Amino acid sequence: MRNYPIIKSVLAAAILAGLTLSTEALWAQAPDSTDDAGTTPRLADGTPDLNGVWNSGGTAGFVRPRQLGASICVFACEEMEQPAPAERANRQPPPPPERPRYKPEYMAKVNDLNARQVDEDPILRCINPGLPRIGPPHKIVQTSNEVVFLYDDVNGNFFRVIPTDGRGHRTDVEATYLGDAVGHWEGDTLVVETVNFNDETWLTDDGSFHTTDLRVVERLTRSGDTLQWQVTAHDPTVLAEPWVKRPRTAALTDVGILEAPPCIDRDLPMMQDTTLSHDNPR
Repeated sequence: MRNYPIIKSVLAAAILAGLTLSTEALWAQAPDSTDDAGTTPRLADGTPDLNGVWNSGGTAGFVRPRQLGASICVFACEEMEQPAPAERANRQPPPPPERPRYKPEYMAKVNDLNARQVDEDPILRCINPGLPRIGPPHKIVQTSNEVVFLYDDVNGNFFRVIPTDGRGHRTDVEATYLGDAVGHWEGDTLVVETVNFNDETWLTDDGSFHTTDLRVVERLTRSGDTLQWQVTAHDPTVLAEPWVKRPRTAALTDVGILEAPPCIDRDLPMMQDTTLSHDNPR
């Protein structure tokens, strides 16, 4: 982890003293999903121009640190606050957590990992979050024959180079956290298919493991100054059905991404999981 714990997936309640978070390190709340009425720009080859920094409200933005006495609450702070009755009554409940559905014979493993998430979640040990947990790209660099996805994640900076010139998946590379991706255009939508994953990451919280058979399909569509990211995870070995996540919408921004500080496991001894009710929005 960095100098501050940022993994909502592990903690239902975490109280940490001396936490500091810079404004630049935090993504804003997710933008309105309403399509921009402006014209979608295009490259010379006619494909939509996906270049830019895209703010989807992910990663550090879901931390919402709050001062509680001499400590700072990072996750599930509402459970520790004592808001006025009127404020409690007007609060909107968060959407239900998104979880893949597993075959019955694998539920025991999921439940065991969930119960020991503080100890087992790979994202807590500075490991690459993998797909689709890392979420939509924070910056896209696009040319006529490839796109590059850049990520400013809580565990560091990561990248993916995705050819769009019609080539197939590579067969001469080892399995990785973010897999091997190829892309193609379906109308104005960029479709990215990724395979060749290792099995060292989770799909999301609560013990949602996957196998090396994982295949992830992302669909990115720009409309004006907004970008919609849709993703489906296929893992027929363990999943009862493909896992289709809720779409995420990102807004074009002029705030650049930053070099991530080193990820060092400094927080694990202080972490607590008191409710086993996680709601990571990734």
